Amino acid sequence: MAQVTKETMIGELLSIDMDAAAPVLMGIGMHCLGCPASQMETIEQAAAVHGVDADELVKMLNEKLDA
Repeated sequence: MAQVTKETMIGELLSIDMDAAAPVLMGIGMHCLGCPASQMETIEQAAAVHGVDADELVKMLNEKLDA
């Protein structure tokens, strides 16, 4: 399965596997996944806005994508 990095765009992440990624992002408070601005943010930028460690978020996302 695909692996993501901190530089992966949210839009790209959602196109890889929305069903796996969306619950993780919603869990950190990112509730407007369809918002045009969120689509052009990197995972690192989204993590910073929501007060989450980017490395931990990438780890959580990759675990879900591998499941």
